[in-house]
Amino acid sequence: MARRAAAAVTSADVARLAGVSRATVSFVLNNTQAHRVSDATRTKVLAAADALGYVPHAAARSLRAGRNNLVLIPAAVSAIGRLVSGWIDDLHSELERYGYTAVLHAGRFADPGSAARAWAELRPGAVLALDGTSLGAAGVDVLRRAGVQALMALAPRPIEGVCTVVFDDRRVGVLAVDHLVAQGRRRIGVVMPRERGLSAFAEPRLAGALSVAARTTATVTPVDMEYTYASAAELASGWTARGLDGVFAYNDEYAALLLAVLRDAGVDVPDDIAVVGCDDLVTAALQRPALTTIRLDMPSAAQVAAALHDLIETGTAAPLPAVQPVLVRRESA
Repeated sequence: MARRAAAAVTSADVARLAGVSRATVSFVLNNTQAHRVSDATRTKVLAAADALGYVPHAAARSLRAGRNNLVLIPAAVSAIGRLVSGWIDDLHSELERYGYTAVLHAGRFADPGSAARAWAELRPGAVLALDGTSLGAAGVDVLRRAGVQALMALAPRPIEGVCTVVFDDRRVGVLAVDHLVAQGRRRIGVVMPRERGLSAFAEPRLAGALSVAARTTATVTPVDMEYTYASAAELASGWTARGLDGVFAYNDEYAALLLAVLRDAGVDVPDDIAVVGCDDLVTAALQRPALTTIRLDMPSAAQVAAALHDLIETGTAAPLPAVQPVLVRRESA
């Protein structure tokens, strides 16, 4: 037999136990600075709330304030790499220092307008879009009208009305392929991940690679690959037939997988083919041969959290530095 759920504890219950008004409970639990509450009363209210296991109603609080303490991070990508996941984990901790909660929103939408409306329904205090292309002018307008004070995005160029961290993936592709060309490689493959959402980052990197081919004697060929051993092994088995002598492998994780299957297929790195990754993960230097990669110097989680807090509280924040790709040369290329 199903058990009937217990009635939720309310602020009225806390008020009765503490012997104060509901307004006083609200002032204490919401830390309202405009209303003075004595230390003794504050202690009684907090003790009553703790004894009853009272949890404030986030939806009701957001209705009163017009927003809540959520920092919404759209997660349209099915395969977030170690670099991004580690950075988001640090951001969670930094946001907690300001009293905010970071929430990944994994909804899938047909267009940026639909996405913005779904985000706006939650009335977050801030939206941080890791893929700035998901924030169009219409989306910005929807979020602003819903009262979202803080909008931040990583994007290849500044977005009107949004605190933008400039991150141009084209420059990553340019830097990787420029290095391969400088090493004498002329037939270069660019790994294009098949995982959902990664095309938003892979396609600009391919465009950067193609721009290098346009001004040199090199050719650039996109090669599809899933992040699975079977897909990588299939790619490696036909590598000799492709005639490629260099590859930009999208990131270090795809590069490490490719290094392993190329070795199994008897393809020598870097003699037969030079390999470049991206992200400069700890494991990049541990590969054999050690992986040449591109480090992404980006604003720290602490800087981003501080900027989001300023945007929420004041509507403005100091500009954040752009993401800078830096080549880290090792043995694989």
